Amino acid sequence: MCGGWAIAVHGGAGVDPQLPAERQEEAKRVLRRCLKAGAEALQSGEPAVDAVELVVRELESDPFFNSGRGSVLTRNGTVEMEASIMDGDGRRCGAVSGLSSVKNPVSLARLVMDKSPHSYLAFDGAEIFAREQGVEMMEKSYFITETNVGMLKLAKEANTILVPETCSASAHRMNGLPISIYAPETVGCVAVDRHGRCAAATSTGGLLNKLSGRIGDSPLIGSGTYACRACAVSCTGEGEAIIRATLARDVAALMEYKGLGLQEAVDFAVKERLDEGFAGAIAVSAKGEVAYGFNTVGMFRAYAKEDGSMEVSIWE
Repeated sequence: MCGGWAIAVHGGAGVDPQLPAERQEEAKRVLRRCLKAGAEALQSGEPAVDAVELVVRELESDPFFNSGRGSVLTRNGTVEMEASIMDGDGRRCGAVSGLSSVKNPVSLARLVMDKSPHSYLAFDGAEIFAREQGVEMMEKSYFITETNVGMLKLAKEANTILVPETCSASAHRMNGLPISIYAPETVGCVAVDRHGRCAAATSTGGLLNKLSGRIGDSPLIGSGTYACRACAVSCTGEGEAIIRATLARDVAALMEYKGLGLQEAVDFAVKERLDEGFAGAIAVSAKGEVAYGFNTVGMFRAYAKEDGSMEVSIWE
């Protein structure tokens, strides 16, 4: 039986412990505003899948985090955005990658789910589909911020080559980058509505200084995003580690096949399935529970429940 609606949102794992207080407060303001929008949608009876799309759209439109406007840049200085959405009621899903001009990638992922015969479209094909569907397109300059141009310069000066054998497993490095120049991360949202229907959505600009064409965990159903009748999960962190672990699906599988509770499943997956990788996850259950876990210094996160409880946090 559903214990009422619940919603959780993240803005990435892997936070610089020296992050200035004003940046911490800015992150919390963005999370709180987007969380409020999603909570109001659920309170008014909107289905979970609509709420997660709404929240992620809001996050994509704010340049603070790494998605939509404010996406990190590839080694070539270009934007390659990706997103996915999944409706646990029937396990319907849609995903997109390699976007350079779609204002809200999560909404294109929703259209792939609802209006195409496919689950995943990428690069030119995804952009053509976007134009056919009449979604809002922007000039490439809309997505690129001065901050991320500067971040790319720092990453290149640090001579980071983002391949697994050069990525040291350290709480002060993420994806091979010193944490001090690691951008705010992927965004995601999970929700359960009053009918116990779960949904998840995740969106990202990808990996700073990545090779063009690299696809991370965020658009991969079962890795960065998953939803079923038991729960919904959105992940963030080192994409290659999340992909290898099929982290989001593992949380659900631990509940479905091992009978673990939501928080137990998140804790086990983060602790036991990431090998030496760093990541975090947020999750909700069909019962209206909220859980999160991460093995990094911090994770930008927030949640709200129908019973009035709410939290906006960064650190443990």
